[in-house]
Amino acid sequence: MTITRTAIVTGAARGIGAAVAKRLASDGMAVAVIDLEESACKPVVAEIDAAGGKAIAVGADVTGESAVENAVTRIAEELGAPTVLVNNAGVIRDNLLFRMTTDDWDTVMNVHLRGAFLMARAAQKHMTEAKFGRIVNLSSTSALGNRGQVNYSAAKAGLQGFTKTLALELGKFGVTANAIAPGFIETEMTAATAERMGVTFEDFKAGAAKQIPVARTGRPDDIAHAVSFFASAEAGFVSGQVLYVSGGPAA
Repeated sequence: MTITRTAIVTGAARGIGAAVAKRLASDGMAVAVIDLEESACKPVVAEIDAAGGKAIAVGADVTGESAVENAVTRIAEELGAPTVLVNNAGVIRDNLLFRMTTDDWDTVMNVHLRGAFLMARAAQKHMTEAKFGRIVNLSSTSALGNRGQVNYSAAKAGLQGFTKTLALELGKFGVTANAIAPGFIETEMTAATAERMGVTFEDFKAGAAKQIPVARTGRPDDIAHAVSFFASAEAGFVSGQVLYVSGGPAA
């Protein structure tokens, strides 16, 4: 008998999150597409529906405790108990340390770390009851340090420690926790970075590709493929790992 899993993907209205949501749906999962505004999620849900999958759009601020609890409760009622969670929601507020505001620091920490904590805490009860769970957290190569991203780097490094501890605590319940650390991925976020730097996105990508051993920049589907592996039933003996998906060695 085939068991239909329910997956939650945060920050899934666009970019990496959207690609992950569509990939998990194609893998046969029912998918809750979460972003700040429910309306922003609907195009992704429509694509999944059109391809024969099942998905719902959910508007929720992952930094809000009650918002997260309400969202997970709704998902369980409408799609079934969630046993796959992909913590992808993220923001950047780049600046050098001496220019960075406290708000820039807090915003990035709250979305990445508080958001992942609240989502994992709300979802884990469904996973432990089912004796099956997959938590995948999106880190970044910036966790190794990146000029102008002291907040983002710290948050992404924190997610790696968070992941390893979840693996230790939840493993006995059949729940794995892993992290994926993307390198340069072609998204609206990297396009905005190029614009902020005053260069075209094509030139920005070309410059980045020269530094990458496989000689190209990454695409959202590259990350979705890695998530698909970690989220699979067959990956049950892989936990507490950080996979750098960056076109070459990251450290």
